[in-house]
Amino acid sequence: MANALYNKGRNAFLTKAIDWVNDTIRVYLIDTDDYTVDLANHQYLSSVAAGARVAYQALASKTAVDGVADAADTVLSSVSGDPCEALILCMWSGVDTSSPLIAYIDTATGLPVIPNGGDITVTWDNGANKIFKL
Repeated sequence: MANALYNKGRNAFLTKAIDWVNDTIRVYLIDTDDYTVDLANHQYLSSVAAGARVAYQALASKTAVDGVADAADTVLSSVSGDPCEALILCMWSGVDTSSPLIAYIDTATGLPVIPNGGDITVTWDNGANKIFKL
């Protein structure tokens, strides 16, 4: 699988259900042994088994310029658990069943990663498309 946006996440941007800059956007480290991505049908974080979500952190310093989403590099502190092969971005609503999935990233520097109790830094791409481009 290549990096991609969830279909229902794209729609959430178009219908103003997600505000990249002002909403809480989280990144999750994902163990793909416990989650099989379905970009067409998965809509909310509740579609991702809790056991697949190894760690998470809210993004900081988010920007949106010309349809390109970016944020400051993100540090996940004291991470332990299963090996992680992917990242998922979602808009955190406060509950799993209404937190829209945005993006699935499994091709990035540092992936896969084996947590060892230390910090893991997600360094977002500095190229033209940054984290993703709509």
